[in-house]
Amino acid sequence: MVVYVVGFRERPVEGAIGNTLRQKGRRFIPDLVGVTEGELISFPNEDPFLHNVFSPSPTRKFDLGSFKQGETKTKQFADAGVVDVFCNIHPEMAATVLVLPNHKHTNVRSDGSYMIADIPPGEWTLYAYTRRAEKPVQATIVVTPGAELNVDLTIARGPEPEHVNKYGEKYRDGDRYR
Repeated sequence: MVVYVVGFRERPVEGAIGNTLRQKGRRFIPDLVGVTEGELISFPNEDPFLHNVFSPSPTRKFDLGSFKQGETKTKQFADAGVVDVFCNIHPEMAATVLVLPNHKHTNVRSDGSYMIADIPPGEWTLYAYTRRAEKPVQATIVVTPGAELNVDLTIARGPEPEHVNKYGEKYRDGDRYR
């Protein structure tokens, strides 16, 4: 789960790798990351076979092509929104990139806790998002200088949604390189 704050913009660090989606064990690890608008995401292939990373999402359509173990490709994410990422070879590989307007986002720890530091004073909206939820949950927060906030958010996860390959077709068992 990713928790993030919206209502203000921050500039990305020019040319910065904002996050990494590793390809290992026919999975994207992690399967959900946040990145600030304009930052890059790194896609290293750590499996001993080819992967093809693509996204059909209107926010950022792309196809990195196929690449082998030890190779890494990067992609810049310029516009805020949700970008679903898949492998055209392995249908079980699915991840989501949240492209956010600022750096105030974090992954939730395994114990359910999270911390976002240095949020500017003001009234903002705090969201929690997971790949399998119908929509994020939200709470209005008021940040005052020197004060701490504790906000509990609960979100229900659903099943993994089905998806099609980069050609808009259903995956077939014979299409997979194992």
